[in-house]
Amino acid sequence: MMDPLSKTSAPRVKTGIAEFDAMLRGGFMKGDAVMLAGSAGTGKTTLALQYLINGIRTAGEGGIYLTFEQHPDQIYRDAENFGWDLRKMEAEDKLRIVFTSPDLLVGEGDPESLLEEPIRAVNARRIVVDSLSHLSMFGKNDDIRQETYRIVNFFKLRGMSALLIWESPQMLGQSYSISDVGLSFLVDAIVSLKFVEIDSSIRRAMVVLKMRGSDHDKSLREYEVTPTGIKVRAPFKDYQGLMSGSPTRSSSERFVDLMRKAAKEK
Repeated sequence: MMDPLSKTSAPRVKTGIAEFDAMLRGGFMKGDAVMLAGSAGTGKTTLALQYLINGIRTAGEGGIYLTFEQHPDQIYRDAENFGWDLRKMEAEDKLRIVFTSPDLLVGEGDPESLLEEPIRAVNARRIVVDSLSHLSMFGKNDDIRQETYRIVNFFKLRGMSALLIWESPQMLGQSYSISDVGLSFLVDAIVSLKFVEIDSSIRRAMVVLKMRGSDHDKSLREYEVTPTGIKVRAPFKDYQGLMSGSPTRSSSERFVDLMRKAAKEK
């Protein structure tokens, strides 16, 4: 009998990263607000751009990249490194990059006056917010939760699928809270990107921590930032304690190592 949470027939929003979409059982749920959390250098912007570009290229869904920190010229340059011509997509009215200050959205700010025109111009169905962390500069935790709720509802009422970036200050070590201000209950899905240290080398790991209304892959998987974008690799099967920052080989892997060592000694 099919798991009622699988909902494989429900409309999905594909990221264009085949292995990642498989982890999501076909993609994010259409119209969901997704939090993408990770520290600097984990590839959040790259994954977010792939999400928008795949919507444009394969689904005919216009996209908006709303940024509070990166100047558009920097985003254009970084995208060109992966072979993505964002200027051309903007000229074709398929994409808009909106560079603004968070205070135009929070408090007395008005998301509608800021975003309604670009949404209409490209018939936007997907949006990236980079990043929610910057909202914390303009209010206390309760205020930020209220403003995030208002922004998320603005997207949902327009049938838009949102990818909300959360910048975590932690690079390595102990596991961290996805959000210090309690935003996790406001979003429908949470994906965590983090660095892990294994055998004196730094590797990247991703995990889907939450996906409301759908089954998803629970494993911690390695991924790489390649010249063509994000590539998801196999799960970290031979290690445990990766999320806590203290990885150790699993008991089965240690047993195999001991047997190999014994065979060599013989």
